[in-house]
Amino acid sequence: MLVLLSAGIAPGFALLCYFYLRDQFEPEPILAVAKAFLYGALVTLPVMFVQFVITHENWLSGSLRYAFFHSSLPEEFCKWLILAIIVFYNREFTEPFDGIVYGVSVSLGFATIENILSLFSGGVYLAFGRALLPVSSHALFGVIMGYYLGKARFSPHKKGWLFLSFALPFTLHGFYDLIMLTQQKWLYYMIPFMFGLWWLSLKKAKQAHSLSAQHFAQEAAGTQQTL
Repeated sequence: MLVLLSAGIAPGFALLCYFYLRDQFEPEPILAVAKAFLYGALVTLPVMFVQFVITHENWLSGSLRYAFFHSSLPEEFCKWLILAIIVFYNREFTEPFDGIVYGVSVSLGFATIENILSLFSGGVYLAFGRALLPVSSHALFGVIMGYYLGKARFSPHKKGWLFLSFALPFTLHGFYDLIMLTQQKWLYYMIPFMFGLWWLSLKKAKQAHSLSAQHFAQEAAGTQQTL
């Protein structure tokens, strides 16, 4: 049991540390990040219950509908809802890059519980593949979601960024699951998809750093003008 728990927790913890340590300006309090992770973990079981009902009642037919509305929609919407509340009501949220930190935290809370349950049902031999695909993809969807929510927090034009913060992860997650449902040669599609997802996410992280630098520069300039 200890081996399964360790294998289930380790990839999420490693990815969370990686993105947390990329915050070079005002790192978020560990307790606030842990709470975001816990909120993501707590929503896992309700989402899985909704997915169970959809499957049991046979409400969706076809791979396309199943990928987008059984998996992507409930998972990304619940993560988005939690993250939006954190972004707009958390006093610790002081810069655009914080959106990525909290986005990854919520997403990895969800992914870690999902990963533990999968390993307990399928065996520890699944750990490496799950770390590379489901866990890391959840983290990267969280990066993209958090980036646009961070932009929404500090922008006067919030609606467009709020729309992108949900629509883009939802679409990417849907295509991810659609690839996973492909019966033959799914790996040929998944490898370029994951490379593209990593490239996009790291690009957004770099852009968020630039936005945070601009944000603090503007705050410093405003402080000097008032002195």
